[in-house]
Amino acid sequence: MPRMPRMVATVTGVALGLGALAAPAWAQDCTTRIGAVLPTSVDWGRPIAATAQFAVEQVNAAGGAAGCQIEMILRDTQVDPKVGVDAAKALVDLEGVDVLLGAVSSGVSMPILTSVTVPSGVMQMSCCSSSTVFSRLAEDGKTNGLWFRTFATTAVQSAVGAKVAADQGYGSVAILYKNDDWGQDIAQLIAADFAAVGVDVTASVAITDAQPSYRAEVTQALATRPEALYLALYPVEGIATVREWLSLGGTRNLIVANSLKSDEFRDNVGLQYLGNAIGTDTASPRAESADAFRVAYGERFGSEPNGPGLANSYDAAMIALLAMEAAGPGAAGVDIAAAVPRVTDPDGTPITADTAGFDAAKTILADGGTVFYQGATGNVQFDANGDVSAPAVIWRFVADGIEEVEYLSLDQVNAFMASLQ
Repeated sequence: MPRMPRMVATVTGVALGLGALAAPAWAQDCTTRIGAVLPTSVDWGRPIAATAQFAVEQVNAAGGAAGCQIEMILRDTQVDPKVGVDAAKALVDLEGVDVLLGAVSSGVSMPILTSVTVPSGVMQMSCCSSSTVFSRLAEDGKTNGLWFRTFATTAVQSAVGAKVAADQGYGSVAILYKNDDWGQDIAQLIAADFAAVGVDVTASVAITDAQPSYRAEVTQALATRPEALYLALYPVEGIATVREWLSLGGTRNLIVANSLKSDEFRDNVGLQYLGNAIGTDTASPRAESADAFRVAYGERFGSEPNGPGLANSYDAAMIALLAMEAAGPGAAGVDIAAAVPRVTDPDGTPITADTAGFDAAKTILADGGTVFYQGATGNVQFDANGDVSAPAVIWRFVADGIEEVEYLSLDQVNAFMASLQ
């Protein structure tokens, strides 16, 4: 099926007078569609989508990108690879988008990348997919430079999870992981990192979602009598699995990945059972731009951005739209992707992550300059694989949300990861 035009334009006026030239239709009144494939059917996915839309609103307040207002067409992935691919195909083939935001889960982002965006030449910018498989795919030249993510790779969370186990003095840990690209990746990485800090992995058991019971998997891990349990799961299967674990007498010493940084998980398991649970996540740097995002988010949504991936979602949307601006009207996905370095250039003019910053970027880019985006996750810089680095945070559940236990700067993260090698 041929792709439909990405731009809808309406001429609202004509030029008058001798020698006057009519402005292009796109400069008069037009809308450019971008796509977003995000898990809006789950509680932690809806704020991620709303944050991306917030960035779109701010860009539209600055007059839009590349001469047009932006319309973000959102489709739910349901955290399901098939649903996600079908949604992405509809956005690319029917809506004609050249930019796709998403997905969240690596297991959904990967088939979208390989079967939809790369074959169609569409730039894909993920807020949250962290599997290191994407890096290897880029190194092999199979992403065609179309893949970017504003979330650090799984290797960061894995290393920090091992640090937690070592700091807590755990001698042995069992691993329960989601049976998808992300879960398999982090399970392999963290087993190696646990070993590097002297923690014995007693079992590593895959959890396949949508099962009526996880008793068999839990019993398998529990039989090894670990001192702690590491969980790389999403809330739905995480809730069911932890309930089984606790009901069978499993330890309450839990280390959880950021995928369980969720009110849904906390409330359905019960805070009284999570007193020894410690979580890991990548973090925004202690920078003015990150503080400004928290203030702006609070003003827009009336709460702190405590959920997973919110700052990353904002930056993914804003950087994609800045690249559209840099690439110019009617640019194809490959040209938009190629423009990303122009808006994340350490030697460029720093711009803020808001309407005023986007407006300033327009002038700089139009004059042939470059800008250095100062975002919700700091001064975003991508490597050759479309990856970013990030600080990290260790956290725990409290009655009203999440409480920070320890912040690790980027230098501290990098130093600890180096010590594991």
